[in-house]
Amino acid sequence: MIQVGDKLPAATLMEYSEVEGNGCSIGPNPVDVTKATAGKTIALFALPGAYTPTCSAKHVPGYVEHFDALKAAGVDEIWCVSVNDAFVMGAWARDQKTNGKVRMLADGSADFTKATGLTLDLTARGMGLRSNRYSMLVKDGVVKTLNIEGPGKFEVSDAATMLAQAKA
Repeated sequence: MIQVGDKLPAATLMEYSEVEGNGCSIGPNPVDVTKATAGKTIALFALPGAYTPTCSAKHVPGYVEHFDALKAAGVDEIWCVSVNDAFVMGAWARDQKTNGKVRMLADGSADFTKATGLTLDLTARGMGLRSNRYSMLVKDGVVKTLNIEGPGKFEVSDAATMLAQAKA
């Protein structure tokens, strides 16, 4: 399992874009984790699935709400990673009004999630292999803080905890 001090795994996530700009075409675009984190401070949080109750009601809205404070604390970008496809993440981004605040990144085949060792098997619930709920502060591709939730919990991966860590 990934730990504080480790580099993020080399992986490609997918991001859905509805408008062309900044070198991105409309539709799913690859995001090379190593290149995208180089020289940046990223507040990354991951969750079991788009549109799931806690994720939609608390997790994503908290990061949208704390966007300005996180930026002021030195965070360059906020990433939400989920084992969903880019089209689902794009639709969820619209619903959650994350545009310009939280990058909604799809890990459709769970390659990034498996490489971090932070998987969650929800096969019994009909959801298959998913990501555990967690957050991490990443600087230049290296994990500086890691907050992994216990089963069914939402206590340490929230935006307020991340903000306190970014300010430290």
